[in-house]
Amino acid sequence: MSILSRSLSIAAAGMCAGIVLTTGLQAFAAQNEKAGLPLEDIELFADVYGSIKNFYVDEVSDSKLLENAIKGMVEGLDPHSSFLDFNEFKDMQESTSGEFGGLGLEVTKDPSGVRVVSPIDDTPATRAGVMAGDLIIKIDGKATADLSLNENVKLMRGKPKTSIVLTIARKGEAKPLVVKLVRDIIKVKSVKFKELSHNLGYIRISQFQEHTGEDIAQALIKLNQKNHLKGLVLDLRNNPGGLLNAAIGVSAAFLPADSLVVSTRGRNPQEERKFSAAYKDYSTSNSGKDYIADLPAVTKTVPIVVLINPASASASEIVAGALQDHKRATIMGTRSFGKGSVQTILPLRMKRDETTGVKITTARYYTPSGRTIQAKGITPDIAVDDTPEGNYPSFTIRESDLAHHIEVADKDKKQPSDAKKDKEIKDEPLEEEEVKMPSLRYMFGDEKDFPLQQAQAFLLGKDVVTHDETQAKLKAEREKAKKEQSSNKNATNSK
Repeated sequence: MSILSRSLSIAAAGMCAGIVLTTGLQAFAAQNEKAGLPLEDIELFADVYGSIKNFYVDEVSDSKLLENAIKGMVEGLDPHSSFLDFNEFKDMQESTSGEFGGLGLEVTKDPSGVRVVSPIDDTPATRAGVMAGDLIIKIDGKATADLSLNENVKLMRGKPKTSIVLTIARKGEAKPLVVKLVRDIIKVKSVKFKELSHNLGYIRISQFQEHTGEDIAQALIKLNQKNHLKGLVLDLRNNPGGLLNAAIGVSAAFLPADSLVVSTRGRNPQEERKFSAAYKDYSTSNSGKDYIADLPAVTKTVPIVVLINPASASASEIVAGALQDHKRATIMGTRSFGKGSVQTILPLRMKRDETTGVKITTARYYTPSGRTIQAKGITPDIAVDDTPEGNYPSFTIRESDLAHHIEVADKDKKQPSDAKKDKEIKDEPLEEEEVKMPSLRYMFGDEKDFPLQQAQAFLLGKDVVTHDETQAKLKAEREKAKKEQSSNKNATNSK
């Protein structure tokens, strides 16, 4: 999730570095030895650079080699940092506007390919059955493992109405799945809402966009038109994140004015910031008035259940963590993704007057009580599985499972954690042959939506089918099946 963008005067330094690398890296290293640059490593880079220039089977331009070096340097940092060429920089600017071409997937890089963080509602990916946690190993027959994340994204994007074939590895499936999709203009409707029975309301946020805060304010006003809103389900499942100010605006709709929503801490002092439920922190450049001011008073007191799952990431974790810490909502579902790092887009002007840039991680997110989100996520107050048959197995990939993810900061390891609660909600390990996909299928918000059913039951004071109850039932069924299998085997042997 890109939430900050600032322009730095580093274009000249970047161009100068390129010239020096081309003409002689050793001289550059010698001049900067006092600044602490690793002389031996720079000499090694120069040796590799020279070897490619002199001995590689095909001639490679200096520009291409340097761009590859830059990409490797940035993308090797963590799964969310990357170099953005002119087209990628332009795409990044468009990605939060709510309309773009493609399949409707939020993805991240995995050593084995491209990992799906979340499919976006009402898109070709969702309609084709692509699930969070799926590993895309081929795109139109091309292996994804050897390509960068941006290169894979380029392959997936294309002209509307053109087809694409994804080969997917899914946990619980013995063979790769081949899925054919048709690209479309992705118009993401950020907020959906509807009335439920017993004066309950349901709001789903699929992504945090520029107008999400205003849209949720309008949804709350309409749900309470008759002044009968007695409870609310806020659905953040499969929400990959988006804009920070939108997440603050959503939180502000339910919190007292000026309540702390989230803070960031980084290596540099300017990255240490606090964001509150205040107009200055959730307003957008296009918003003319404070949309929170028009909300009915009930929005500050109505009981709320927030639904999350392992595909709830970044901005959605900020909202869930803020409402949980302020005891404003009960969090229900499964532990979230754990994407608690801040990416800053630094624009660079490098050549041909085309704007390029780097997206790099500059800070970590912290909930109001000081808990880190990074690689830990938000642990629900009430653990509820995806279905009565357990969780969908491909939903179990989180930030902490990604290669070279950013670890929890050393100072955070000493803080009180949810380790006990995390342990309580983990599935019991299953043998590989026991991993099965639950048979229940539903769209978020429909009548078969099991977690939504449990959220409604909680708001109405009824019993909730928790994770522990589901797992106990499944364990009993497995043990019964094993005993029957053993009895049948013994009966066969006796004959």
